[in-house]
Amino acid sequence: MIFAAGLGTRLKPLTDTMPKALLPLAGKTLLQWQIERLKAAGITDIVVNIHHLGEQIIDYLAANGNFGCNIRISDERDQLLETGGGLLKAASLLDENEPILVCNVDILSNIDLSALMAAHRLNDLATVVVSNRETQRYLLFAGDGTLQGWMNRKTGEYRPAEAEGKDLVPMAFSGMQIVSPALFDVLRQTQAERGDKVSLIDAYLTAVTRQAGTVRAYVPRYYTMMDVGKIDQLEEAERFARQLGEDNN
Repeated sequence: MIFAAGLGTRLKPLTDTMPKALLPLAGKTLLQWQIERLKAAGITDIVVNIHHLGEQIIDYLAANGNFGCNIRISDERDQLLETGGGLLKAASLLDENEPILVCNVDILSNIDLSALMAAHRLNDLATVVVSNRETQRYLLFAGDGTLQGWMNRKTGEYRPAEAEGKDLVPMAFSGMQIVSPALFDVLRQTQAERGDKVSLIDAYLTAVTRQAGTVRAYVPRYYTMMDVGKIDQLEEAERFARQLGEDNN
């Protein structure tokens, strides 16, 4: 599943007239970059969620023959549900009997998806792609790679609170994960407590607090990535995308 429903507020004024997913970089849209990477890994059944200017995404995919994939739309134009709520809304379009690869449309990277899929353990709730890059918010992992909590370095907030002071490894989430079908039950529990708009991080922390399953870190080898989120990053993002294209050829 590709999360493409974001408002793209940090990319204004470009996103006043186009959804972030259709932002062009190195001759392709962000959405095309993601679809082609999934397709190269053998993933052709894809769900894309939409919200802001979503009809443009529908028309774009139709005009390009869905890039040779089976693409279905999860329509959030009435209400943007964040990542966890968005995944749960799309459940009827997904195969809940198989692990699901989930990614943000605005993250470009050189990740080897085949290696990621091979690393996922079927009994785990999720395998989350992380790195040691600098950020404000971190997932906190035990030495065995299992998620134990979350922290906001700027505000000093910890979730759960008892994670503070423990000997845990902070890692930055990279906007990609593989989730197992059992996560849908945790998402439903999280929504029941927090409302329709919940993130996948909320669900992971619910699982940690209730010991409802294991969320495990995956640190790719030789990993480079970029979050295409701000106007002043677009020149750098263009160079990064061109390098990815050269590396894939």
